[in-house]
Parts: sequence; structure tokens; C-alpha cells
Amino acid sequence: MPMAPGPGGGEDEERAAKQQEEMRRNILATVLDNAARERLARIALVSPQRSAQIESILLRMAQTGQLRGRVTEEGLISLLEQAEEAQAKAAPKKGTITYQRRRAFEDDDDEDEFDL
Repeated sequence: MPMAPGPGGGEDEERAAKQQEEMRRNILATVLDNAARERLARIALVSPQRSAQIESILLRMAQTGQLRGRVTEEGLISLLEQAEEAQAKAAPKKGTITYQRRRAFEDDDDEDEFDL
């Protein structure tokens, strides 16, 4: 039987979540230049999920040492395009509608079968 968290248990989790959020913001502020940070903020307004995806990619790259210097706005755009291409390859294509036009009956043999 699971035990309910004791008094202050939720506060510890909340404090840890705040610390992680602050650390994430600090790393992003260090990694991104001003223009890239502004663009990422605008993306977050339109698509929070896309912004979180790009932030996690940037954090992973920073932690593994794959970033050389600060990421510019052009670098961020390139990263967005790469993520979009990878997502397009991984995700099944959305349903497409294909129109097939019927051909006119050009066989004269069909007309002979129906003598009226």
C-alpha cells in the first residue's frame, strides 16, 4: 500500500523542480545568443512542444560538449530544420488525397455487345 508523502514532501519536489528549471534557463542563456533566445521564446509562444523539443536538444548538445561557442539565430534555424526533417522521416505521412480520372471508353467492342 503506497504511503502518502509526509508534510513537506511536496515542497521538496517543488523546490527540486524549480532548481532544475532555473538550471535549464541558465544553461540556455549561456548557450544561446540574444537573437536565438528571442526566436526560441517566440517559438514557445506558438508551439510550446516544439520549443521544449529544441531546448532539450540544445541542453543535450551542451552537456555532451557538441556546441562550439554560442548558438546564433542562424544556427537555431538550422537546428529547427534538422529536427523538422527528422520528425518528417520518423512520422508516418499524413493522409493524402489522390485523384484518378476515369478514362473515356474508347473500345468500340463494348458497343457491339449491347444491341438494342
